Amino acid sequence: MSSDNRWAEYKDYIEDYLRQFYGECHSEPQKPLFEAMEYSLMAGGKRLRPCFVFEFCRMCSRNWQQAAPFAAAIEMIHTYSLIHDDLPCMDNDDFRRGKPTNHKVFGEAMAVLAGDALLSDAFAVAASIELPNPADLATAIGVLGQCAGSLGMVGGQVLDIMSEERLCTEQEVLDIQSRKTGALINAACVLGVLAGGGNEKQVEAAAAFAGLLGLAFQIRDDMLDVIGSAQELGKAVGVDQGKNTFVRLYGLEKCEELVTKYTDNAIQKLYVFDDHEALEDLARSLTERMR
Repeated sequence: MSSDNRWAEYKDYIEDYLRQFYGECHSEPQKPLFEAMEYSLMAGGKRLRPCFVFEFCRMCSRNWQQAAPFAAAIEMIHTYSLIHDDLPCMDNDDFRRGKPTNHKVFGEAMAVLAGDALLSDAFAVAASIELPNPADLATAIGVLGQCAGSLGMVGGQVLDIMSEERLCTEQEVLDIQSRKTGALINAACVLGVLAGGGNEKQVEAAAAFAGLLGLAFQIRDDMLDVIGSAQELGKAVGVDQGKNTFVRLYGLEKCEELVTKYTDNAIQKLYVFDDHEALEDLARSLTERMR
């Protein structure tokens, strides 16, 4: 199977899984909540994090479909973070993936609750997985919580808010992005290995890969805010002007060099896995993208 076909299969599978997961809830009296949740959850996107879960599971020689509960949980948490990021009290965005943001359609209160519900449901679906080593479930839930919470993504968002009124140092920018963007990618890669029954060396390699690729991905994202188009990205561009981005810190030319460096270093971490070429191709495509 070609790499492109594999990612398309992963994406189709997780979208069907998510659609079925909430499809049974439409008869519940709190139907407007599920409508708000599904509006953002099924709005498209790269489905990058579920793809990482599936691919690391496959590289550990297990049927990748068995990792679906972890893949769904990661995507639910990612979606909740986007809903909350777009709120007036945060980034106050009107569009996400080319559509009006959740609070513009359902109101602020319902958007907050939709995000809350997605976060909570993520742990319920993750806990339903059957692992090769059942003892790994507690580890996996701990990884998911830590990467999503105060030491991970939420902590990065707080650091980002704290930095808005001043120019950050290089280390401070790295601290923000390694948590805000990198932590959930880390969870996806590590949970994929745990779903596949991988060993400790593979868990460590997956975490290292995620940290490096997360940086490359965020630097590229910062660059696209300057050189990309709103039509291609499905959201406004230029909104990060004045923020502590890698472009503001280094400039575009240096950022291009760093993207290549971090991507190359990330790919080297994959050598402990057999048949890692497809993930290497994906890593390069993500950090060379124009949307």
